[in-house]
Amino acid sequence: MLRAALLLCLTAQPAAPCETALLLSIDVSGSIDAGEYRLQTEGLAAALTNPEVAEALVGGQVALAVIQWSGVDEQALVLSWRRMLAPEDVTRFAARATAIPRSFTGSDTAVGQGLRFATAQFAAVPDCRNKVIDVSGDGQENAGFSDARARREAIAAGLMINAIAIEEPGPAFPITTYYRNWIITPGGFVVTARGLQDYAATLRQKLLRELTRPIG
Repeated sequence: MLRAALLLCLTAQPAAPCETALLLSIDVSGSIDAGEYRLQTEGLAAALTNPEVAEALVGGQVALAVIQWSGVDEQALVLSWRRMLAPEDVTRFAARATAIPRSFTGSDTAVGQGLRFATAQFAAVPDCRNKVIDVSGDGQENAGFSDARARREAIAAGLMINAIAIEEPGPAFPITTYYRNWIITPGGFVVTARGLQDYAATLRQKLLRELTRPIG
C-alpha cells in the first residue's frame, strides 16, 4: 500500500498555479440607489458567466473575491476568495454574487479606505502570481481623504488597480479622469460605463482585457 501511495504521488499531475487573484471592489455609497445596486450585482453575475470570461477564469485558475465599500470604516468582504477550477465554480460564484445583500446604505464615498481594505485581503492568496483590484464607482472621494496614500500602499504591495468609472450621460468624464489620475496604478487602466445600464457589458470587456493579456 505504501508503494502504491508513493507511485500515486509521483504520477499525479500538479495543480495548475493561480495566475491571478482578482478582487472586485464595488461602490455601495449613498449615490447608488436600490435599483442601481441590483444592476451592479446582476451585471457582475452576467459578466462572470459570459462564456469567454468563464473560460478565461478557469483557464487561469483565477481566485475571485468581492468587497463592498462606502464611507470611512464601511468596508466588507461579501464573497471570500474562491478558486475558479471548473465551469461549475464560476456558475456558483456568479449565483452568489446575484444574491449578495447590500452592506451599507446612504453614506459617503471613501475611496482610499476601500482600497486599503482591499489591499489587506490579498494576504489570503499569496500563491497567485498577479494580484489585481477592480474598483468600480460613480463618485470621487469625499471622506477619509486617503486615496493617494492607499494607492502608494497598493503599489508597494505589488498590486495592480484597474477601475470602472460609472459616468452620467453627457460629454464630461469626471469620474474617469479621477480614477485615471488618482487611483489606477502604473500599467493599470480605466474603462467607462455610461450609467449602470452599461455596467455588465463594460465589466465583461474589462475582465477579458485583464484575463487574456499579460498583466504588468
